[in-house]
Amino acid sequence: MPLPSSSAPRTRLHVRRASYEGYQRSDGRLEIDAHLSDVKDHDYALLTGVREAGQPVHDMWCRVTLGRDLVIEAIEVHVDRMPYPAACDRIEPAYERLVGANLLRGFRKTLFDVLGGVEGCTHVTELLANLPTAAVQMQAGLRGELDGSGAGDKPFQLDRCHALETSTETVARYYPQWRRSTEPVQD
Repeated sequence: MPLPSSSAPRTRLHVRRASYEGYQRSDGRLEIDAHLSDVKDHDYALLTGVREAGQPVHDMWCRVTLGRDLVIEAIEVHVDRMPYPAACDRIEPAYERLVGANLLRGFRKTLFDVLGGVEGCTHVTELLANLPTAAVQMQAGLRGELDGSGAGDKPFQLDRCHALETSTETVARYYPQWRRSTEPVQD
């Protein structure tokens, strides 16, 4: 259900769009193409010139190549539009320092430790911060919740969000063999 109408008249000023597209390559690797754009609905004066309404202030791309273990094997960053041409885009190669990082093991901390603040581009770093959830969704399509793959193994999605925490009624209903009791152990 979408949000209800606003309680007051309003005028849209800005649109930020971030998208993530997941791919399986013919060599068995996975790739995620991520894209971020910021667009104003009015002419926007920058020190570097005016961006006309509808023209991106930011238009940034990342391609991350992953192994099945979700370890980054390669990363490409490309900045098409930026507030400070020939400055913002100079940081693109720095993101190669993420090669070897695992998206499911401390990735966000690593990302912000290595490329936070002046070490990276705020917008590219924010875009990459959502890679773990994009990768999980991409892999969910490969794992098949209903096809019986991985029988006997704890389902990947359990204990990764509040609804699927193993002591919940949701887990009791859909994954009863993995339900963990919250009752205190009796001696």
